[in-house]
Amino acid sequence: MAFLSLVNWWHVVFAVFCLVALIQLLYYWIVFQRLAWYKPGEKATSQTHAVSVIICARDEAANLAKNLPGVLVQKYPTTHEVIVVNHNSQDETRYLLEEFRKTFKNLHIVNLEQEAKGIPGKKYPLSIGIKEAHHEILLLTDADCVPASENWMQKMQHAYSNGTEVVLGYGAYHKTPGLLNKLIRFETFQAALQYLSFTLAGMPYMGVGRNLSYKKGLFFANKGFSSINHVKSGDDDLFINRVANKHNTAIMIDEDAITLSTPKKTFADWWRQKNRHFTTGKYYKPVHRFLLGLYAFTHFLFYPLLVLSAIFFDWRIALGIFLIRSITQAIIYKKAMEKLNEKDLFAWWWLLDIWMFIYYCIFAPALWKKPKKNWN
Repeated sequence: MAFLSLVNWWHVVFAVFCLVALIQLLYYWIVFQRLAWYKPGEKATSQTHAVSVIICARDEAANLAKNLPGVLVQKYPTTHEVIVVNHNSQDETRYLLEEFRKTFKNLHIVNLEQEAKGIPGKKYPLSIGIKEAHHEILLLTDADCVPASENWMQKMQHAYSNGTEVVLGYGAYHKTPGLLNKLIRFETFQAALQYLSFTLAGMPYMGVGRNLSYKKGLFFANKGFSSINHVKSGDDDLFINRVANKHNTAIMIDEDAITLSTPKKTFADWWRQKNRHFTTGKYYKPVHRFLLGLYAFTHFLFYPLLVLSAIFFDWRIALGIFLIRSITQAIIYKKAMEKLNEKDLFAWWWLLDIWMFIYYCIFAPALWKKPKKNWN
């Protein structure tokens, strides 16, 4: 009797493994393939819009000295401005910006010398920057980011067409030697594969502040960040989660439209960064939480169930299911990585995919952690 119960138990484990694998495959076949085979449609007419680039900075003198010139020298034939909101910096930021303004007349500086009580994060300085913007098209990036080319501004605004109010870009990281760099970039690629693919499927749910554009009118029509002022982060993903829909959102993944940031140098710094980012996930719309949670949960379960099924059920069937999923992943990852200029990660994708099991174990507790209310 006990033996029969054990046999039945391993049948249940194998059945769950099959279900988990099927769910994973459906995400790849139905959702993620949209980015892998994405081709932007031809526009009947091409129009250049006046653009306001907004960067918020707090004690970012070193980053601004390195990255701001890449924003200021953009090749853009139409009216544009670059607004840097200096939020109560205690370093040399103010003096550095004044020096830049002597050369670049389209640089506008907003110096804030006070904090906004009850509004953590950078939502307050970003709101001030948006109010100061002279143009309807807003293009946001961070002080630690640099455009991949002089055509970043041109490419990002090119995604606007009739009805478009939001454009989601890709914020990548510089490629440097070492394992940590690959882990950070693969996790960033995974996040982009999800939010860009879901956008193409008509379900936009987030953007990244390193490379994001939306209209000033949309910001004020939704009362800015008022509904999320109590959340430390969320000036990018939570705001987009509330205002983006299948009719008003587009993506731009041209190689020239990517921004590049310097990744964290230690695992501890990356851990703190990701813990802060994960605290906003609980505020997404229920349907988005469900779909993202289902993908992460089945991704997490896949490898333990694969091992159990191979050992206690039938290794040949388990291996066959594993190969079907792996071939599907390899095809879609290769195409998507080419589109996002992350081709060098493809050789490591199978190890990095296994690493994601450990990643979920490390960072999942952040979903229930109460965030601290500081700017950085």
